[in-house]
Amino acid sequence: MEKGNFVDYIRVFCKSGKGGAGSTHFMRTKFNPQAGPDGGDGGRGGHIILRGNAQLWTLLHLRWYKNVIAEDGGNGSRNNCTGADGKDVIIEVPPGTQVRDEETGELEAEILHDGQEVILLPGGQGGRGNSYFKSPTNQAPEYSQPGEPGQEGWKLLELKVLADVGLVGFPNAGKSTLLSTITAAKPKIADYAFTTLTPNLGMVSYRNNQSFCIADLPGIIEGAHEGRGLGHRFLRHIERNAVLLFLVPADSKDHRQEFDILVNELEQYNPELLDKQFLLAISKSDMLDDELKNAIAAELPEDVPHVFISSVTQQGLNELKDMLWKALNNQPA
Repeated sequence: MEKGNFVDYIRVFCKSGKGGAGSTHFMRTKFNPQAGPDGGDGGRGGHIILRGNAQLWTLLHLRWYKNVIAEDGGNGSRNNCTGADGKDVIIEVPPGTQVRDEETGELEAEILHDGQEVILLPGGQGGRGNSYFKSPTNQAPEYSQPGEPGQEGWKLLELKVLADVGLVGFPNAGKSTLLSTITAAKPKIADYAFTTLTPNLGMVSYRNNQSFCIADLPGIIEGAHEGRGLGHRFLRHIERNAVLLFLVPADSKDHRQEFDILVNELEQYNPELLDKQFLLAISKSDMLDDELKNAIAAELPEDVPHVFISSVTQQGLNELKDMLWKALNNQPA
């Protein structure tokens, strides 16, 4: 799972710092040998903090950083001196990262914005020194508190790509070619299946200097939710997309069946994906005449807007951008 430059799932051991112990000390001066307790408090242990960084797009930088350990807090000392707080450790992750506890599977944190910070594991609180416990009835306490222990555990960091539009289709449906045509992205393009092995992102320029993000996801095949092909490893990224654009090539044997298989794979993985807005594009349409287009259109689902496109001849690409923009802004198609 962690081979290659695109790492979207990683396991990391995290441990926050232990709080420093409070001090048990009594002040003695030349003129007052029994001046009273003056033991200071211990310092707080260091936190483990997650911070969003929009300059990152994978978890690759954490591959060789498997043990994240924060500094312990310093012990208190005489003269009511408080121990130093332990140094926090900040883990920078790309927006769209979720953190789960390995044992319970519980979602503990989620980073969605650049600069967003979440304390994943708080450091232990420092112990109170004996000066804290002095009172009129207890003028010479001979005890102090130890620092609280830090927290530790194995955490699973999972990246789900943040994109407005997700491209869904079988291998060689023309997703990478479309991405390279309407954005500045340069995905690998070849005439064999599973050319795309990792998600690729691109920004689509629209009218009035507006833009939106589109993601080319590795091809889905029938049975992907059962682990066939590339399995459901990359289906998690679709959960982040507001609109799903299905690509079915014009030379498909059965366009409606291919669309239904893709929808079924999404439903088997996560039924909530069916609540997203669907659009359908028939790619490689430069090989079709008007009669064939009408025949294909008749078999497509009526409730899913469709468009015929060709990345080679630029046919229908402006219409496609208009459809995507209206869908993203909840405007009628």
